[in-house]
Amino acid sequence: MKKRTEYRRESDSIGTLDVPKEAYYGVQSLRGKNNFSISGERMHPVFIKYMAYIKKAAAQTNLQGGKLNADKATAIDQACDEVIGGKLRDEFIVDPIQGGAGTSANMNINEVIANRAEEILGGSKGAYEFVHPNDHVNMAQSTNDVIPTAGKLTVLELIDDLGIEVKRLEEALKAKGKEFDDVIKMGRTQLQDAVPMRLGQSFTAYGEMVARDFRRLMAAKASMEEVNLGGTAIGSAINVPRYYLDNIVPILAELTGFPLHQSANLFDATENLDGFVTVSGVLRTCAVNLSKMSNDLRLLSSGPKTGLREINLPAKQNGSSIMPGKVNPVIPEVVSQVAYHVIGHDVTITMAAEAGQLELNAFEPIVFFNLFESLETLRGAIRTLTDNCISGITANRERCRELLEHSAGLTTALCPHIGYKKAAVIAKEALSTDRPVREIVMAEKLLPQEAVEEVLDPYAMTEPGLQRVKG
Repeated sequence: MKKRTEYRRESDSIGTLDVPKEAYYGVQSLRGKNNFSISGERMHPVFIKYMAYIKKAAAQTNLQGGKLNADKATAIDQACDEVIGGKLRDEFIVDPIQGGAGTSANMNINEVIANRAEEILGGSKGAYEFVHPNDHVNMAQSTNDVIPTAGKLTVLELIDDLGIEVKRLEEALKAKGKEFDDVIKMGRTQLQDAVPMRLGQSFTAYGEMVARDFRRLMAAKASMEEVNLGGTAIGSAINVPRYYLDNIVPILAELTGFPLHQSANLFDATENLDGFVTVSGVLRTCAVNLSKMSNDLRLLSSGPKTGLREINLPAKQNGSSIMPGKVNPVIPEVVSQVAYHVIGHDVTITMAAEAGQLELNAFEPIVFFNLFESLETLRGAIRTLTDNCISGITANRERCRELLEHSAGLTTALCPHIGYKKAAVIAKEALSTDRPVREIVMAEKLLPQEAVEEVLDPYAMTEPGLQRVKG
C-alpha cells in the first residue's frame, strides 16, 4: 500500500497551509507552487546551485561580521554545500516562471536551507527553532539582489559551456578550410553564378564568422560579473551592516571562482536588466550566423542528382518513410530551428527588460527562463553541428570543376582585356550553347592562347594578387 502522506501546518502573513511533514520546503514555497503552475518545469539546477552559493557566502559574511553565531552559520554552510553538491533538488518545487520578481524562488532556497540546517542542529522541519528562513538564511539580503546575482552567475557558467562548443566549431570549420583549399568552385551572389573561389575559402569565412561570435560571447561576460548583491530591496542597502556590504561580493567571488565585483551604483544594478539583453543579443547574432551557414550547407549539398551537390553532408538517418534511399540534411535543419527559438527568446527578453518600472524589474523570471534555455539549446545545436555534420563533410571535386567550367561567370575576368560589352556577348553565348567560355574565346581568337590560359586561370581569380589584370 502507498504510504499515507503526513503534514505539518505552517503559517505566513497570508494564512496557513498544510505542508508535507518530511518536506524541506515550507509554506511560502508551497504557495508559490500553487500560484505558478505555468511551465511544468523546475528551476534550472545551475540557478539553484548559485542561489545556494549566495546563501553560503551570506552566512560566512554574517558570521565574520558578528551578526550570526557559529552554530547557525556552520549548519547553514553545511546545508548549502549539500544543495551545491546536487542534493535536495526535489525540494525546489517552484515553477521558474513566476510573479513577484523571484520572491518564491528566493523563499524556496531559504526554506530548504533553513529546514536542513534546523535538522542538522537537532530541530524539526518547520519549527525554525534554531534557524529561520528570513531572519538567518536571508539575513542582510533581499530577493531583489539575490535573484539577479544568481541569474548572472548562472549565465557566466552557461556562457563558458557554450564558448567551448563555439570554439570547437570554429576550429572544425577552419580545418575544413585547409582541407578544401585546392577545390575550385563557382562563387554565387543572389543564387546566381558570380566568380570563382576556393571551397576552402567558404569554410574559412564561416570559421571567421564563428570566431567573432566567440569574441562577442566572451566580451558579454563582463556585464554579468557586476552584481548588485548588498543592495537589498532597491539598491539603498537597507538592513545591511557595513561589514556585510563591503565583504559579501569578494567572499562570493572566492567561493564561485568568478571575478565578481559590486556595482558602483546599486540602484542602477537593481532596476535595469540591460546586461541580460546584451547577452541575449549576442546569442541572437550567433543564432543568425549559424542559421545562415546551415542554409548554405543545405544548398551546397542539394540533390544529390538535381541540385548543386558541391559538398556531401554526412548521412545521419533515413530521410523519408515513403521515399527509399532519401537522406535529408537533418543537422543543419535542427540548427536553424534552434536559431529561430533563440531569436524568439531574444524578443521576450528584450520586452521583459523594457517593461520594468521604477526601482525594480519584476520580470526577471521570464528573462532567466528564456536566457538559460537559449544558452543550453544553442550549445546543443552547435555540438551536434560540429560532431555530426561539419567534421564529416566531403567535397565533390569533379562536380565543382564541372560547374565552374560551364559557368559564364568566368567572363568577368575577360573585362579588362576585351571590354565589358564583348565579355557580355560571350557570356550570353556560353549560356545559350552550353559551351565553356574558354572554348568560345579560343575559337574567336580574342586573345592569344597563352593569355587565355593566364586570364581564365580560375585559381588566379580566387585571391588578390594572383590574377593578371591588363594595365
